[in-house]
Amino acid sequence: MKATYIEYSETNSFSKTLLAYLAHDEALKPFVGHWPTFDGFEKQLHEKRHFGHRTILVERLKAQYETLLEDSPTVAANIDLLLQENTYTITTGHQLNIFTGPLYFIFKIMTAIRLSEDLHAKHPEKNFIPVYWMATEDHDFEEINHTKVYGKKIAWETPAVSATGRMDTASIVDAVKQYTNILGLSDNSAKLTRIVEQAYLKHTRLADATRYMVNELFKSYGLLIIDADDKELKELFKPIIKTDILSENSFKAITDRSKELEAKGFSTQVHAREINFFYLTDEFRERLVLAADGRYEVLHQNIYFTKEELEREIDAHPERFSPNVVMRPMYQEIILPNLAYIGGGAEMVYWMQLKSNFDQYQIDFPILIPRNSAMITEDNVAAKLFRVDLTFKSIFRPAEVLKKEYVRRHTKERLNLNDEWMELNAIFGKIRLRTHKIDPSLGPSTEAIKARLKKAMNNLEKKLMKAEKRNHQHALADIDNVKEKLFPGGGLQERSENFALLYVKYGDNLFRDLYKYFNPLDFKFTILY
Repeated sequence: MKATYIEYSETNSFSKTLLAYLAHDEALKPFVGHWPTFDGFEKQLHEKRHFGHRTILVERLKAQYETLLEDSPTVAANIDLLLQENTYTITTGHQLNIFTGPLYFIFKIMTAIRLSEDLHAKHPEKNFIPVYWMATEDHDFEEINHTKVYGKKIAWETPAVSATGRMDTASIVDAVKQYTNILGLSDNSAKLTRIVEQAYLKHTRLADATRYMVNELFKSYGLLIIDADDKELKELFKPIIKTDILSENSFKAITDRSKELEAKGFSTQVHAREINFFYLTDEFRERLVLAADGRYEVLHQNIYFTKEELEREIDAHPERFSPNVVMRPMYQEIILPNLAYIGGGAEMVYWMQLKSNFDQYQIDFPILIPRNSAMITEDNVAAKLFRVDLTFKSIFRPAEVLKKEYVRRHTKERLNLNDEWMELNAIFGKIRLRTHKIDPSLGPSTEAIKARLKKAMNNLEKKLMKAEKRNHQHALADIDNVKEKLFPGGGLQERSENFALLYVKYGDNLFRDLYKYFNPLDFKFTILY
């Protein structure tokens, strides 16, 4: 593949807050840590607190991987490196989308891999390990139970139960068949089919299936995959679970900081609750709230705890207390020797709402890295794009604008009637003067006639454009075709399309090209063709 880059601002696809962050807007400084630069990482390394949980982290990772490490030597070596004080993690996280979901799932992980390598090149005496944090405790099944391959939706139709990572994959067989049937017959499709079938048909939990699939795709890069729905890891988080539920510290800090962010003209993404934890079992994940009688209630389950009972429950079963979206980031930073978090635009914003909460608990706040964003196009699509005089920058503009511009560039006759209207306008000036001399009350009638004529001329201009479009219908159809291929459903390709058919075409070279052309700290939109 080849690559070209454009500024994020030129895509008209990213939020004001994200663009301000990339521009190092000083108004955002109170809401972030160090800026996402190599200089910022120098400071982050210098200020990083001692991380004391290396042994338990390594033990739990090895337990979670079980037999996978036998065929993943680079992963096994990176897990062992975590025992060393000069080893740090670069983390991204995402839900357990079936078959990896949209393309940006892959982009997040490759950004973490490439950034880890770039940092090691700058600091060869230190180790930087890419980590994929599986959102196994999330319970929004409707967000992850489907994927799209060339616009065809493939869904896993089954009732949601508890946290998605704990869901049984027994009923996913039909979705696996639909997915693999699309792949066709080739060495690459056979390899991907084997990975998918082994992942989802040989593992009973969605968390284990996801780990297997992601490991098969990225094990050569040494990516570590962590499942934080783990009792031993939750033990490390137990003091904050207890303190935060009983004191509501995070609610106060995050609410205040969110108001400050909004006061500066930036949007927010999440809202803190008084209690930011769910109660989690294999059967359900429900919010924990403080009831009117002073007891702690698990909603919809008729389960109640006094303050003393709740403290004992946290001590005995920390794994039953699942952080919500505003507390999960803190859990991550407690159990990993982490320097940076890689996420999408919305994630960057809600992390900015959390900075003061990290400060009050004296937990290191990571550098926020917007993931690489990209578009991948095939040869025939790129050829059509160039054939209709478009560029990769201009293709982000609306289709109707592009078509009108194409017609104007390729027609010999002028399609607007501006000159003619100027002449008519001068004539109406004379008519207005004459009617005023005869009867001043006829002025409105004159203006009404002028308005009707202007409307008629505008309609004539549209008809001229429509007629000329017919003369260029093949080129305009190419514009529509290119737009639909690159912006399925009107949105960015990466936000809907799965990687499957790209992998069938390019195989592991797909990942090698992403690794080659992604430049995580340059913050440009990447177009591969």
